[in-house]
Amino acid sequence: MRLRDGIFSAALASLLAVALAACSGSDSARAQAVPTATPASLAANQTLGFGAGQVLTFTYTMNYDCVDEPTDDLNFNGILAQSDPGEFQTQICQAAIQPTIDPSGASTTQTEPIYVLIPMFSVDNDQNPADAMACPPGVRSTTLCGSALGSTLIKLFGAIPEGFKTKPLVYTQCPTPGEAPGTCTMHSSTVDLGPALVALGKLPAPATNVFVPTPNHSHVIDNTELNDPAIWWEVKPVLVTSPNEWPPADGSTGITSTEELDAAEKAGSAIEVPSNFFLFFSSKTMAGM
Repeated sequence: MRLRDGIFSAALASLLAVALAACSGSDSARAQAVPTATPASLAANQTLGFGAGQVLTFTYTMNYDCVDEPTDDLNFNGILAQSDPGEFQTQICQAAIQPTIDPSGASTTQTEPIYVLIPMFSVDNDQNPADAMACPPGVRSTTLCGSALGSTLIKLFGAIPEGFKTKPLVYTQCPTPGEAPGTCTMHSSTVDLGPALVALGKLPAPATNVFVPTPNHSHVIDNTELNDPAIWWEVKPVLVTSPNEWPPADGSTGITSTEELDAAEKAGSAIEVPSNFFLFFSSKTMAGM
């Protein structure tokens, strides 16, 4: 059921209808008990993740990378990257694009995926633009954040999803508790949603850059990769539109394995899109979990 090149636009359009309904709020939606402290065993360069229904530790040992190939035009100025050095001065991490190679130069058909779960539902039908996350430190000046972001999300999705709230009402693994919204160790602090919004039919073509803070999110990796050395992983954003599919901190319910991800996608309550975003980390199961 996972989406591949060139076939995700129609599915994104159908997702919008689901997201609008989810963001309108429902009596069954309940805010999860959100932990307020980072586990003592978690180092500054680590986050938690899920896999095979277990809680995992990811250790990041190098910076992220967002691949820009020679014939790409990620800043949409009509100049191919191979002739536009200005395109590389600040990396563009873009949803709805599928590169052919990862940062090592290997084909992405061989790159392990990391599924980044984004809560695209609003537990409380949030209509307050000020609840959207502010710009993280140091991001590009054109990033849409704060009340402007909140107003845009309400217009597009009917409410502010938990993924873009300063204080989400569900648990997420990024940012780690105590860290600024829109940040996570060794991650980019902005993403470009322009092409995805065009695919949704919410913005007219041609696409332009729409930079937003990196949303609150959690992680899932394939069941066979629970204890891997540090390697490049390809980020596959997964928009989760049902609070019933969202995993709590202990991973006792919700999407914590690829089987559960497949089932959620089949049910229409989660959808996967490609990106040019890669992370470099090792994975390890947590003792006693």
